[in-house]
Amino acid sequence: AQRVAGSHGVYVVDLEFHGGAKHRILRIFIEKNADERRRLAAELEAGANVGTDPRPQDAGGVDRLAGVTHTDCEAFSRDFGTVLDVEDVIPGADYTLEVSSPGLDRKLRGMEDFRRFQGMLAKVQTFEPVAGNRYWQGWIGQVSEQGIRLELQGTAKKSAERRGQKAGKAAAPDVEIALSNIEK
Repeated sequence: AQRVAGSHGVYVVDLEFHGGAKHRILRIFIEKNADERRRLAAELEAGANVGTDPRPQDAGGVDRLAGVTHTDCEAFSRDFGTVLDVEDVIPGADYTLEVSSPGLDRKLRGMEDFRRFQGMLAKVQTFEPVAGNRYWQGWIGQVSEQGIRLELQGTAKKSAERRGQKAGKAAAPDVEIALSNIEK
């Protein structure tokens, strides 16, 4: 899957294989190459590729700064399905291949994902309580081999405002969570 994804400028985020002998589903979640998107965004900021439509586009007119498109999923599915069938990776002909983007509420799996999404808002559930709480929401701050720092300042106030309530006691400015303690 990674080999096929690389040839399409995407990479495999996650995969799931469900079902029994009669109805099996192979679900693959792909994402655009984040490094390539950052490089294109930097070029755009520097004034490269600026015309009437400043977004870098490929030959098909697809915005290369956008996330995974239906066309990306279709092309990956076609090529990967062919590889699966030719190499007989999944014995038998009865399976469904589904390819999609991981979506806005994607799961982060490991230190590299946390690094890529540094500065973004995340919800974290821990195995063991940290500072008396297992459920946290904050901006992903510093990421190290040991864990992550969630910056909590303002999250309680913003959450309360969204619910139409007054914010209570201010939350701590941040919390350290060990990677091994992150359940979800």
